[in-house]
Amino acid sequence: MTTLLLARHGETDWNRARRWQGHADRPLTERGRAQAQELAERLGDVALDAVYSSDLRRARETAEAVGRAQELGVVQLPELREVDVGSWEGLTRAEAETRFPDGFRRWLAGGTGWDDGESYGEMSARVLDAVDGIARGHEGGRVLIVSHGGPIRAIHGAALGMDVEAYRRVRPVEPNARLSAVCVKAGRLSELCPAGRIDELLARDQEERRKAAFQPPSPAG
Repeated sequence: MTTLLLARHGETDWNRARRWQGHADRPLTERGRAQAQELAERLGDVALDAVYSSDLRRARETAEAVGRAQELGVVQLPELREVDVGSWEGLTRAEAETRFPDGFRRWLAGGTGWDDGESYGEMSARVLDAVDGIARGHEGGRVLIVSHGGPIRAIHGAALGMDVEAYRRVRPVEPNARLSAVCVKAGRLSELCPAGRIDELLARDQEERRKAAFQPPSPAG
């Protein structure tokens, strides 16, 4: 069984302003860098076999904090990027609702709101292909993947047998720099993942998810 630890990147300025980021290459804020360092410290006694990240700066910088602590290089994969939100990039919720009211209603219902860029289904397909390759390359190992809110929901949805749009309707976006996990056994993703010491870390981060569940839907980033 392969254990895949999942972490969303640390905070950026557009996270703080609640703007869609998509493929925009925003750096971490000071708080985001502190979150990345805290993530590295939480994983300090969890031996990793590899660290992977999206090639976008916010994910790469978060992963590099963990990699330095574990003396591991970071493998960057563009396939782990956030969904491409096209013309919604840089918009707030209010701006998107004003400019694209029909699309905004679709997005609130769990679907893809923008008419350009990339659909959630297209994003999910590329992310799950990348995750399959990572798992095959580290059979029986423990790997950290630092990515974005959309890809992490796609992975968890697949582990539950749900498509990403259905999963979006029932679960909020991951908080910044928080851990979750899935396992891969016989080529199948599962959230039923006995992970020993890692379970304690995941339980600590669950409180952040409970808080996020009471917040309005968040732009992709």
